[in-house]
Amino acid sequence: MVEVRYKVREVLDKRKIDIFLQQARIGHLGMVDGHLPYVVPLNFVWTNGMLYFHGATGGRRNQVMDENPEVCFTVCEEYGTIPNPVPAKTDTAYMSVMLFGKAQPIVDLDEATHMLQEMMDKYVSGYYNRPLSQQHVDKYRSAVFGGPVQVYRIDPQHITAKENPIEDGRMFKPELS
Repeated sequence: MVEVRYKVREVLDKRKIDIFLQQARIGHLGMVDGHLPYVVPLNFVWTNGMLYFHGATGGRRNQVMDENPEVCFTVCEEYGTIPNPVPAKTDTAYMSVMLFGKAQPIVDLDEATHMLQEMMDKYVSGYYNRPLSQQHVDKYRSAVFGGPVQVYRIDPQHITAKENPIEDGRMFKPELS
């Protein structure tokens, strides 16, 4: 596996990576469709060292993962610009994480229900007054059971992370007119 080239920005703190992945809201699922790259932005949940996402059954994404389950999932947050009197040294504050592994469809009803509940808790916390029922999930979840929604899990084989932290007092703030 390819390692991070720019070692000064490498993040090795697993707790920091976990917190980042728990809080970030959008990731990009990279796949190989024959000889072509194919990348899809997704909502996701990071829990217990595994990444979960869901979506409609069928379609290109699922076909590509059925043919080649090896994927890369990338999450990046940009925090602003760090200016420098030398234009070539102006930089961006950010953190990014790349996970490499195999995407696996979840067929276990308990795991699918739990992960869809985790998704709702993350993205619409407090909106619903009761938890998802297994009956509801079973009715709508996977192609295996004829429904329109499939939950996937990535158990990462390799993770890399980088950051260029915010530099207090140096961040660019555009003038408001």
